[in-house]
Amino acid sequence: MIKIRTKLLIYFAVVLVLIVVLFFVRGQNDHKVTKLHNESMHHFFLLNEITQVTNETVQSLQIYVEEPLSSNLSFYEDDKQKLLELQEQFAAGKEETIDRENFMHMITSFLEHADQTVDGVNNEDVQQYSMHVNEAEKTSVYIHEETLNLINTELTDYQDLFSLTNEKIQDTKNMGTAIFFCIILLSVLFAIWFSNGITKTIASLARAAQEISAGHYAGEDVIVSRKDELWFLSETFNQMRKNVLESVNEIEEKARLARLLKEMELKSLQNQISPHFLFNTLNTISKTSYIEGAERTSDLISSVSALLRYNIGNIERKTTLKDEVGIVEEYFFIQKTRFGGRIEFEQNIDPSCLMIEIPCLTIQPIVENAFIHGVEEMAKGARIELNVYEEDEDVCIEVTDNGTGMDQQTVDMLLNAGDENEPSFSGKGSGHSTGIGMKNVIIRLRLFEKESEFNIHSALGKGTTIKIRLPRQEKPAEEEDKGW
Repeated sequence: MIKIRTKLLIYFAVVLVLIVVLFFVRGQNDHKVTKLHNESMHHFFLLNEITQVTNETVQSLQIYVEEPLSSNLSFYEDDKQKLLELQEQFAAGKEETIDRENFMHMITSFLEHADQTVDGVNNEDVQQYSMHVNEAEKTSVYIHEETLNLINTELTDYQDLFSLTNEKIQDTKNMGTAIFFCIILLSVLFAIWFSNGITKTIASLARAAQEISAGHYAGEDVIVSRKDELWFLSETFNQMRKNVLESVNEIEEKARLARLLKEMELKSLQNQISPHFLFNTLNTISKTSYIEGAERTSDLISSVSALLRYNIGNIERKTTLKDEVGIVEEYFFIQKTRFGGRIEFEQNIDPSCLMIEIPCLTIQPIVENAFIHGVEEMAKGARIELNVYEEDEDVCIEVTDNGTGMDQQTVDMLLNAGDENEPSFSGKGSGHSTGIGMKNVIIRLRLFEKESEFNIHSALGKGTTIKIRLPRQEKPAEEEDKGW
C-alpha cells in the first residue's frame, strides 16, 4: 500500500529537483556574465586610473621643477608610487599582447624620464631636467592616447564576446522556460489525477454516509481501486456500515421486546383492580357518606377516586401542570387526613405557569417519594413544600422536604438515570400509589423535553430539594379545557 503522503513527497521531491536544476543552470550563466562584466569594467577602470595618475605625476613633477621643495618632492613620490602599483596590476591582468607590452614600456619610459628630471633638479642641471621633463610630458600624452586605443580595442573584443554570451544565456532561458512549462503541465496532470482519486472516493463515502443518515443501512460497498489510506478508510467504512446494520437490527429487536415487556407491566398494574367496578363502588360509598352526614369521609373518598382515575389512565399521555398540581392537592388531602398534625403541606403556585405541558405523573411520584422516604417516619414537624414559579423565562417546579435526606451516591445514581436504555416501572417502596419510581420520572421527563433540567440538592439529616426547570411552552388553547 503506497500512502498518500508518500505520493505527495515523491511528487514534491521531483518538482523540487527540477526547480533546483533550473535555478542552478541560470545561476551559473548569470555568474559567468557577471564575472566577465566585472573583469572588463575593472580593466577599463584600471586603464582610466593609470591615465589620471600619469597626469597627476606630470603635474607634481612640474611643480617640483618650478619649486624644488621637499614637500613637493613627497607629492611626486606618492604619485609615482601609485603609478607603479597600477603598472603591477596591469601587468598581472590579461594575457600579454603587443599593445599591452608597448603600453607597459611607455609607463616605464615615463617613470625613467621623471626620475632623471628629479635628478637634474637636484643636481641643478637645467639642461638635463628641461630635456627629461619635456620627454616625460610627451610620454604622458602617448600613454593617454594608447589608453584610449586599448579601451577601444578591448571594447570591440568585449562586444563580440558579450554577443556570444548573450546567445548562450538566451538558449539557457529558453531551456528554463521549457522546463518550467513542463513542470506546470506535469503538476496539472498530477493534480487532476490525484484529486480525482481523492474526490471520487470522498464523494462515494459522502453518498454512503447520507444513505446511512437517512436510515438506509443496506447499501452497496464503497469500492476503491488504489490501495492507500482512502482504500483503508473505505474498507473500514464498509465494515462499520455492516456493524451499524447489525446493531440497528439488534436494537430494534430489543426495543420491540422492551415495548412488549412495558405493555405487559402496564397492563399488569392496570389489571390488578377492575377500574369501572372500583370507581362505581367508591362513588356509591361517597354518596352514602354524604347522605349520612360524613362529609369529610365523602371528600376523602372523592380524592381517592380522583387519584386512582388519574393514575390508571394512559401513562404516556401529556397533561398540563395545572392537572398535575390538582392531583397533588388530592394526594395532600389524603395524607393530611391520614396523619393529621404530624405533617404540614405548603404550596406556592404561580397561576401563570400552570398551562405548560408536562408528562403525566411527574410531580405526584416526587411528592410521594419525599413523603415515604423523607418524612413518613418523623413523629412531628414534618413539612413538604411545592413551589411553582417563573425564572429566566423558564418554569421551575420545586419539591422540598425536611426529612432524612440522601447521600451523594444516591443523588448521583438518580441523576444518572438517563443512562438506562428503557424506562421501567417499579413497584418498590411501601405505599406508592403509582408504582413509578424517581428514576422513571427523570427518564420520562428527559424523553419528553430534552432541554429540561432535573437537579437534586440533599444531605443526610438536612432534607431534600428537587428542582425541575422546563422551557415555557404552553398547551394550545383548544386543549386547555380537556382536563383529565
